[in-house]
Amino acid sequence: MQDRDIEKVGFVAADTEPAQQALARLKKRYHGTELEEADAIVALGGDGTMLETLHRQMHRDIPIFGMNLGTVGFLLNRYDEDNLIRRLSDARPAVLHPLLMEARRANGELHKALAINEVSLLRQSHQSAKIRIFVDGMMRIEELLCDGVLVATPAGSTAYNLSAHGPIVPLGAPILALTPISAFRPRRWRGALLPHTAEVTFEVLDFVKRPVSAVADYTEVREVAEVRVREDRSVSHTLLFDPDLSLGERILKEQFAP
Repeated sequence: MQDRDIEKVGFVAADTEPAQQALARLKKRYHGTELEEADAIVALGGDGTMLETLHRQMHRDIPIFGMNLGTVGFLLNRYDEDNLIRRLSDARPAVLHPLLMEARRANGELHKALAINEVSLLRQSHQSAKIRIFVDGMMRIEELLCDGVLVATPAGSTAYNLSAHGPIVPLGAPILALTPISAFRPRRWRGALLPHTAEVTFEVLDFVKRPVSAVADYTEVREVAEVRVREDRSVSHTLLFDPDLSLGERILKEQFAP
């Protein structure tokens, strides 16, 4: 038991009818408070709602407890309106750190954004991207011919990274996943697991003829020439999970899914 002191609860919800109806009921039953005054936030919806809530609370480490009223709900708990305060008090925390993306466009503009799940580079045209990869200043791939490449956090390793055949990383592991997206050359390169302290630099080769965009979760910067990615440990997020199914257990189960 965590014995967390939760008195004031704020609620957010997706725009769907089930989520909005649940929002009204829960606010009335538990006297929902303003998010700025809350001890914890309950997010109602799917993984997209959770991701949006995390970004809106990016610089405030307030515990967030998601309840699934969406599709997949990987980052969420089961929906149940009973004993919510007790569930919040007993919930197990999972601390996440986002990735910091620094993307320099072809015209020299520098853009920064944070990502909970992943930073991905994607080709913008019918032609494959050509990308050079450095890890901590050392060149590791001279030329990756591909549709793209991404760096994923452990929490994001079951999202786009998994669809790109990247590895699932257990929550709490000090590891980042570096995964190619439809790589043509080097054909046999399947990616790498990196220490969470690593800084990854992508140089876009021939960026005029083969334009590439960089995306930090849903923040996109187009026509990039260089992108640097590293974990930002100055920013923390605390997700809350019911003791019977923590995020770490979900990640472990996903690795044995049929």
